Amino acid sequence: MARVKGALSTRKRRNRVLKAAKGYWGSKSRHFKMAKQAVMKSGNYAFIGRKQKKRDFRSLWITRISAQAKVNGINYSQFMHGLKLAGIDLNRKMLAEIAVSDKEAFAAIVEKAKAAL
Repeated sequence: MARVKGALSTRKRRNRVLKAAKGYWGSKSRHFKMAKQAVMKSGNYAFIGRKQKKRDFRSLWITRISAQAKVNGINYSQFMHGLKLAGIDLNRKMLAEIAVSDKEAFAAIVEKAKAAL
C-alpha cells in the first residue's frame, strides 16, 4: 500500500486559518503561526461578545424605560412592580420600544401600573 503524506490536509487547514485571518494587520494575516493565534483569540472575543451583547441591550432597554417612567412620575423599580401586580406581561424590549415610539401608550401603561400599586 502506498504511503500517504499529509500535504493536502495540512495545506487545507493552513489555508482555512489564513482565510479566517484575512484583513488582520501585518504578520497576523500572512504567517500561519501568528494567524492561528490571532484566529483563536478572535474566536474567544466573538464568543464573549455574543454574551455581552445580551447584557448591553438589556441595560439599554432598562435605561429607556426608566427615563420614560420618570417623565410619567414613577421610578423604574416601582413601575416594574406595578406591572407585575397589574398582570401586564410585557418584556423590557417591547416596553422600551413603546417608550421610544409611542409615548401616549406608555403613559397609559404607567397609569395601569400606578393603579395596581
